[in-house]
Amino acid sequence: MCRFHCFVNFTGHFEVMIVYREYRKLKLKCPVVTIGIFDGVHTGHRMLLENLVSYSRSVCGESVVITFDPHPREVLSGRAGSVNLLTSVDEKIKLIEQTSVDYLVIIQFTRALSQKGAHEFIKDVLIDKIGMKHFVLGYDHHLGRKKEGDFDTIKNYSEGFGVKVIKTDEVYSEGHPVSSTAIREAILRGRIDFANRLLGYNYPLTGKIVEGYRIGRTIGFPTANIQPCDTHKLIPGDGVYAVEVQIDDELLPGMLSIGVNPTVNHETSFRKIEVHIFDFNREIYGSKITVFFRFRMRDERRFDNVDQLAFQMKLDQEQALKLLS
Repeated sequence: MCRFHCFVNFTGHFEVMIVYREYRKLKLKCPVVTIGIFDGVHTGHRMLLENLVSYSRSVCGESVVITFDPHPREVLSGRAGSVNLLTSVDEKIKLIEQTSVDYLVIIQFTRALSQKGAHEFIKDVLIDKIGMKHFVLGYDHHLGRKKEGDFDTIKNYSEGFGVKVIKTDEVYSEGHPVSSTAIREAILRGRIDFANRLLGYNYPLTGKIVEGYRIGRTIGFPTANIQPCDTHKLIPGDGVYAVEVQIDDELLPGMLSIGVNPTVNHETSFRKIEVHIFDFNREIYGSKITVFFRFRMRDERRFDNVDQLAFQMKLDQEQALKLLS
């Protein structure tokens, strides 16, 4: 099965990326391939993908990105929901298509696939099924059962099939190596502005608005409770954030709280995600919205009464508007 994704890339040109979930049906002339999880599709990933596209055009080939779903760690752990991800599959597709890649191949990851060694995977999947002619890889890429194939191993195996292998360099931002692991840690610690710089965009969370206790509206700050659409999505650490909220085609300023809301909630084990959209009074229960995290403003706190909470929320709103302006 394949899907066509049409978009305008960063240069303003109209492009089409084809998404395949059945890699055995690819019929390409000169596939230039890269492979990885690409969680977050961060600045390091995009440098790799830009190199892939540039090189594929230089050899009159087709740029092919291979990724996996579900995440290999979830399959190998045997526990559903055991992996928290920076990007859902749909988010990953949208981010990759912005790089002008020709084909995205999403391979279903299974335990049987995890048992293939590097040489077997290269031959059975990349050579025999996809017809790879060139291989573009990150500096630290591993492939095969228990990550047995490092770059040199992959290079030797691939060149044995007549495939040219290109190695890309590590990417740094502000002196820090860019990686999905570093970004996850930053998001969990509330270092959202740092994580956004490594990502190259503002971290999003898409969810459905669900019924809450409606306490916020009684103190002048109505909030919308967000239920994430993807249960694997990484939720930032507890605290209060300045955010932008996308509803339909509108992008609106707001502030968002993650935590147990200890001032009014006695169920202290239940984390909630609540957003207050500034100067907004439409009914949006049941709607889908996306929030973009911009800045973390403070820790979650317990106040003695709701009047103190309302006063602090007024200060939070003033700070958020300054940060977002």
